[in-house]
Amino acid sequence: MNEKYTDTSEKTVLRKLSLFKRQFYGFLFAVPFLVIFALFFIFPFFSGIAQSFVNRKGEFVGLQNYRNILFSQDFTYRADFFRGLKNTLTFVVFAVPLLIVIPLFIAVLIDIQPKGYKFFRALLFMPTVFSISSVILMWKRVLEVETGFINGIFKFFNMNQINFLGSQPWAWISLLVVTIWWTMGTNIVILGAGLKNIDKAVYEAAAIDGCGPLRTYFSVVFPMLRPTMISVGILEIMWVWNDYLLPYLVLDSTKYKTIPIHIQYLKGSYGTVDLGATMALIFLSIVPVIIFYLCCQKHIIKGVAAGAVKG
Repeated sequence: MNEKYTDTSEKTVLRKLSLFKRQFYGFLFAVPFLVIFALFFIFPFFSGIAQSFVNRKGEFVGLQNYRNILFSQDFTYRADFFRGLKNTLTFVVFAVPLLIVIPLFIAVLIDIQPKGYKFFRALLFMPTVFSISSVILMWKRVLEVETGFINGIFKFFNMNQINFLGSQPWAWISLLVVTIWWTMGTNIVILGAGLKNIDKAVYEAAAIDGCGPLRTYFSVVFPMLRPTMISVGILEIMWVWNDYLLPYLVLDSTKYKTIPIHIQYLKGSYGTVDLGATMALIFLSIVPVIIFYLCCQKHIIKGVAAGAVKG
């Protein structure tokens, strides 16, 4: 009896030692990543926050920089910040719904598998692999006033030319078109994967209950696809909010600054740079995205799980 008890105790100790070794080695593998993460992500983030509480002279001023940006009418950065906020919100409000709805209906068409759908799918995904410089060069050749393809057609027919990149509402329309054309391929793939994950028996049951194709999609399929659509929407909001290059290269940046463009212009634009106020402005611009992500991260995980294709 005692020998049996001793053997069991030894096995338990050995199991615990083996588990401890695995955990210890796992921790050793994680240490380099943790060090790099601390040095290049955590430290700069909190260093920037600390900097936002000081003035030009390096003196601690508390929340004064934040109060100046939000409430002081005479503060240099305030007007441009709120103008950039308005432009960024405009971009988000119009771009994100289109980046869900258009890829969704294209994904539905591809899911029906018409003739040539594989070529069509590859063609739509192709712009996603282009570099940002290639995208801008192609679209500027299409949209520019003097040398653009569209204005060339207008000129040929003696029609008025349009400044697509420097006048309202054409500047925002052009940005939306370029953004959708360049990025919708990824959303088509994600939403298409979600559609593939819906059992064909669902469609058959809807048909038995008397639902036509449109009613089946709007009453049955799209509600089941909601987690994936929410996930795509959340990711697009964060991407569009922080997008710097596309608005900078497509729009006339002297007229239509988004928040990322405005932050870039702060350095040297007002003479001596107030680093504390600049860091406060940067932090104010990223707080909504951080809060939004923390509140919605469970929907991202659920959407990714819902979009996983069954093997």
